[in-house]
Amino acid sequence: MSLLPILRYPDPRLHKIAKSVSVFDARLKQLVADMTDTMYDAPGVGLAASQVDVHERIIVIDTSETRSDLKVFVNPELVWTSEERIVYDEGCLSVPGIYDGVERPARVKARAFDADGVVFEVEADGLLAVCIQHEMDHLMGKVFVDYLSPLKRNRIKAKMLKEERELNRERSRTG
Repeated sequence: MSLLPILRYPDPRLHKIAKSVSVFDARLKQLVADMTDTMYDAPGVGLAASQVDVHERIIVIDTSETRSDLKVFVNPELVWTSEERIVYDEGCLSVPGIYDGVERPARVKARAFDADGVVFEVEADGLLAVCIQHEMDHLMGKVFVDYLSPLKRNRIKAKMLKEERELNRERSRTG
């Protein structure tokens, strides 16, 4: 098990657009395993490769209470979204401790490959639909705070930078 460092907003690498995966090999499977361990350890319900500074179109999601329903999406695409929209309070492992409402389609159908290169489709609503869209945004270089007003976004950015400075001061004192 390898835990990967998660990039924190406003790190500019979070705004990099991910490239498609073309090789389904042992390296990809190891990355998926490491991303899964990182997501569970954080703890979170979704993680995009972009968040761990790997700019490839890979996401892992598990919205189950028991952490027993892992979904791996390689090169995901939305093939359908509902006209009905919902507002969901979203959080993000790259923006710890911050939650705010984001409006998105209520239902989606996504197509992707699994880690073995087998194509599949999934229809989702509720939390899973939100997670798929949220994580796919990361692959396009978008963080959920980008949906918020400039005022909220700037406050969040200032808070994250302050926390990072305090964390760095603490690290330099202890070691």
